[in-house]
Amino acid sequence: MTRVEVLVAENGPNLIQVDGKVTAALCRCGQSSKKPYCDGTHKKIGFVAPADHIKVLE
Repeated sequence: MTRVEVLVAENGPNLIQVDGKVTAALCRCGQSSKKPYCDGTHKKIGFVAPADHIKVLE
């Protein structure tokens, strides 16, 4: 069965992981010019947010 997880990076994007491989990085700071995907803007603006782990499907 496919395993899907969301890893919430500290001070960074939501990382979508499928079977252990990151398949997408979704913007969490709201400032990306490529929404919904992360373009690294969180580093430039000093975005601060805690990390987390959300298990979606196994």
